[in-house]
Amino acid sequence: MKSIIRPALTILITLAVITGVIYPLLITGLAQVFFPNQANGSLINQNGQTVGSELIGQQFDDPKYFWGRLSDTSGNPYNASASGGSNYSVLNPDLRAQVKDRIADLKAADPNNNQPIPVDLITASGSGLDPNISVAAAEYQAARIARVRGLNLDQVNALIQEYTHDRILGIFGEKTVNVLEINLALDALQ
Repeated sequence: MKSIIRPALTILITLAVITGVIYPLLITGLAQVFFPNQANGSLINQNGQTVGSELIGQQFDDPKYFWGRLSDTSGNPYNASASGGSNYSVLNPDLRAQVKDRIADLKAADPNNNQPIPVDLITASGSGLDPNISVAAAEYQAARIARVRGLNLDQVNALIQEYTHDRILGIFGEKTVNVLEINLALDALQ
């Protein structure tokens, strides 16, 4: 019996140390050396203070800011510990109510805007934490932001162009705008 248990325990302990201690420390160390910003959460700092992350959205509902995608996390909006989509189908009455409420909010903030509302402004992402919006969603909001802030529309459109991130590897996905980054740039203008 000892001849079976001893090698099994030796292998168990050896693999536990390799996969539970050595490998995580090695990968963490390599990440800190080669990708320190990403390894530490892709944090955005302003005036020496951390104001957010490039990877997790924040709630903006003041008309002077760009609004991001809806967050469908339980508890608080953009709650990273409750990440996940609602999994509502398009026929679900709760989803339809959320969409109607968001359309009403967008129309109330900018009643003269007759452009079609981009879908990412009225629906949540799969994680509920998406920090980005499409370029179309940013352009939809540009006139409202220019009017509320007393800026020229060309200034706001120039910011959208400046803060537009290209597709992944130039071919995957679509061009996006990080909501926190562009809102911080808006605040820096004034």
